[in-house]
Amino acid sequence: MLIAIIGENCTGKSTLAEKINQFIPAKIYSGKDYLRLEKNPSLALEKFRKILKESVIHDDVIYIITEKEHLSLLPGGTFKIVVTAELKTIKERFKERLRGNLPLAVEKMLESKHGLYDHLECDIKLTEKDEIELVMGALMKKKREIAYA
Repeated sequence: MLIAIIGENCTGKSTLAEKINQFIPAKIYSGKDYLRLEKNPSLALEKFRKILKESVIHDDVIYIITEKEHLSLLPGGTFKIVVTAELKTIKERFKERLRGNLPLAVEKMLESKHGLYDHLECDIKLTEKDEIELVMGALMKKKREIAYA
């Protein structure tokens, strides 16, 4: 099963991936991690596309996406989870990540990207207040559908 966790910076995508991985052991990729698959970037991308396509039905893979350009890598049949958070929460988390300092340029970048995935078609949309049980129920249902297909 291919699970794409999609969202802006600091919305909890990696945390969600780790929680899902406790129930569904999967290989986790994030952003351009696929470049580690081969020395040649084109070959790495080709190999990654194959991994993603095969994982829709076979091996379990979680792909964490922050950049919109990576959405085009997702094959049909991908289980898409969009993770959202309030802008205030995103800024607080990013500030924490930067050890208490949020430069104005970074703050403006976060503001310009806020809401980027609000209208993306997905299987589940999570806010910072939603529980993992919501995701796990839907994922287990999808896994059963794949098993019986």
